[in-house]
Amino acid sequence: MLQVGDKMPEFCVVDETGKQVTDKDLRGRKTVIYFYPKDSTPGCTAEACNLRDNYHTFLAQGYQVFGVSKDSAASHVKFKAKYDLPFPLLSDPTTEMLQAFGAWGEKKLYGKTSFGTLRKTFIFDEQSTVTRVIDKVDTKNHTEQIL
Repeated sequence: MLQVGDKMPEFCVVDETGKQVTDKDLRGRKTVIYFYPKDSTPGCTAEACNLRDNYHTFLAQGYQVFGVSKDSAASHVKFKAKYDLPFPLLSDPTTEMLQAFGAWGEKKLYGKTSFGTLRKTFIFDEQSTVTRVIDKVDTKNHTEQIL
């Protein structure tokens, strides 16, 4: 489980365009990486749109923003277009990145236990060190939680 003070784990995934993105590509800039369960579901849409509506604030403070789920790149293309999302969405169908960050685990819903994506956000400094982890994400006010 990734904690404050840890370095960004190594990963290699693709964005919605199919372009490969690795941890090395994100070095040197402050970075927000948020993990979410599924494209176009109510909570995930609220979270993405909150970040979209405040994207200029992230840029002004020097942050790059990435959303990550196990959805396919094709699913991300539709989600991004439908809600006009300005930041890259990374596809991790193998859950390797999700697991490396500690965003994959046991979930309980309506008394049933399953494994899936845990809604978490990680904030990194320019040296790729975790400065904050948000475990209890408020999807409608996520920007305020981050900044």
